[in-house]
Amino acid sequence: MGQRRVAITGLGLVSPYCGDLADFFVRLTAGESAIRHLRMEDAPQPLSIPFAGCPGFDPDAALGKPLVSMTDRFAQLAVAAAFSAWDDAGLPRAGDESREAWGVSWGTALGGTLTHEKVYRDLWLKGRDRLPPLTVVLGMNNAANAHISIQLGLGGVSMSHTVACASSTIAIGEAFRRVRSGEAAVMLTGGSDVPQAYGVARAWEALRVMAPGDAETSAAACRPFAANRRGLVLGEGGAALVLEDWDHAVARGARIHGEIAGYGTSCDHSHLVRPEAAGQVRALNATLADAGLAAADIDYVNAHGTATAEGDPVEIAALRTVFGEHAETLPVSATKSMHGHLLGAAGAIEAIATVLALREQAIPPTANLTPDTLDPACRGVDHVFSGRHGVKLRAALSNSFAFGGSNAVLAFRAVAP
Repeated sequence: MGQRRVAITGLGLVSPYCGDLADFFVRLTAGESAIRHLRMEDAPQPLSIPFAGCPGFDPDAALGKPLVSMTDRFAQLAVAAAFSAWDDAGLPRAGDESREAWGVSWGTALGGTLTHEKVYRDLWLKGRDRLPPLTVVLGMNNAANAHISIQLGLGGVSMSHTVACASSTIAIGEAFRRVRSGEAAVMLTGGSDVPQAYGVARAWEALRVMAPGDAETSAAACRPFAANRRGLVLGEGGAALVLEDWDHAVARGARIHGEIAGYGTSCDHSHLVRPEAAGQVRALNATLADAGLAAADIDYVNAHGTATAEGDPVEIAALRTVFGEHAETLPVSATKSMHGHLLGAAGAIEAIATVLALREQAIPPTANLTPDTLDPACRGVDHVFSGRHGVKLRAALSNSFAFGGSNAVLAFRAVAP
C-alpha cells in the first residue's frame, strides 16, 4: 500500500485554561499562566504547591452521570477531550461498520491515581474491608482508551502507552504509523493525567524537582531555561487529536489543521532520571529522517522544557548538535511555563500547541524568561521571550524527553489554508 500522508482533522482538549481551542492558543501566545496555588486541606498533612488544574471541568455535563460513575478523573478528561476532537473533525459519534478498523492510541503516565489513593485511604486509614465493585476497572491504565473506543464505536486497536512524560507523544506517534501504513483510516490519539493525588505530589516533592510557590508567586513558578529556575509545576488535563488518511479526509471534505510528517524515538540507556544529549539527538535525527525533512526546514521547536536544573541545558545542547548553525535562528519555546507539566498528557497538549502554531503562523513564548534571566548554559537557540505573530512557519517539532531515558519527537507540517 505504501506510505500515506496523515492529516490532523480533529483537535480537542480539557486544559488548565478551561476554554476552547481558540481561547487556549490566544492565552498561550499572550504568555498567560494557567498555574495557580493549590492547597490540599484534606490530606494527612496540609500541602501547598503551584498547580495547573482544570477547576472549570464539569464531568457530568461533558460525559453524563452514568459514565462518570464508571470512570476515574483521568478517564473523564480523556473521554471529554476525545469527544471534542471527534466533533471538531466533523465525525458523528454514532458509528457504523466502517469503524471496525479505526482505533485508539492513548497515553497516561499515572492512570487512575485518584482511585488508587482512595482505595488506600479506605483500607488503611478508615479500616474498611470492602471496596466498590468497579475499583479495578476505575484504576486501570487502559480505562481511558477503552471508554473512548466504547463511546465512539471504534473496533480497531485500542492501546494504552505508559512511558512517563513521553506517554502521549509515543501514543500519537504509534497512531501516526498505523494511519501512514494503511492499517487504519482514522485513529483517535492523545493523553490524559491527573497528578493531583496527595501521594503523587509528595513523591514529586521528594525528587526535589518541583518548583515552590505560594498564592502570590505560583503563576510564575515555572521558568524553563532561566538561570533562576527552580523546577517543574504539575498540571492536569486531557488532549486529543484525530489522525486521518489524507485521501480519506479530503474525500469527505474534512477541515485539515495540519499534517503529521514524522516520528522518532530513542532511549538514553544510561540513567533513570538524568537526561543525556546523545539520546535526544538520536530521537531528533530519527524524526527528521522519518519526515524527510532537513534541519533547515524546521521553523519552530516546542521544547520539552520542564525548568529542571539538568534537563533544560541538555535539551538545548541536543538542539545545537542537530541543527548546527541553524540553531542560532531557530525559535524555541517551552509552553509548560504556562500550562504546567501534564506528565502523560504533556506531549499531547504540546502537540496541539505546535499544530496551532503552524496553523495560525504564531509562536507562543516561554513565559517567565527574559534575555537578562536566560541561563548561559541554555544559549545557542532563538528563545521566544514573548509571543510572535505573522511569522513564516513551514514545519515544527514537538519534544518529549521522559524519565527512564525515553525520548520521543513528532514532526508537523503546515498546510495551505
